[in-house]
Amino acid sequence: MPIPTPPARSLDPFDRAILRIIQRDNRTPQRAIAEAVNLSTAAVQRRIAAMERQGVIAANAAIVDPDAVGLGVTSIVEVNLVDEKAATVDRAKTLFRNDPDVQQCYYVTGGRSFIMIIVAPDMRSYEATTRRLFAENEAVASYHSYLALSRVKAGMELVIP
Repeated sequence: MPIPTPPARSLDPFDRAILRIIQRDNRTPQRAIAEAVNLSTAAVQRRIAAMERQGVIAANAAIVDPDAVGLGVTSIVEVNLVDEKAATVDRAKTLFRNDPDVQQCYYVTGGRSFIMIIVAPDMRSYEATTRRLFAENEAVASYHSYLALSRVKAGMELVIP
């Protein structure tokens, strides 16, 4: 089942300034945000709550270093499905979305069906994941893995104009 897209919210310059701050550190006190953007603390609190309700702020989460928690294998995987029928794609989206080893997953154009990021503690675990998700999946025609040698940049901060 596709994820519903919330209605677009018009962001004004204050909202954008608030988002730039909380993307860098969502634990920034609201009074500090208020000072930085020239609003009252109550106005900042209302704006953040509204952006959370409307889906502009999708989650508040910590970015964890995979190496620090024993997840030393990171792989970028290209996946080709046997067909692009809606039912096939929707089943694949559900499978990939619900698998805890899949950290990011994108349904893409350009000759591939999906591009995803998978993390695992070691190669044996990674092999088990690829077997479960791809090799034993009749909807997958082929897949190709690129193992990351080092993380050059990772994060979720968007450039908000």
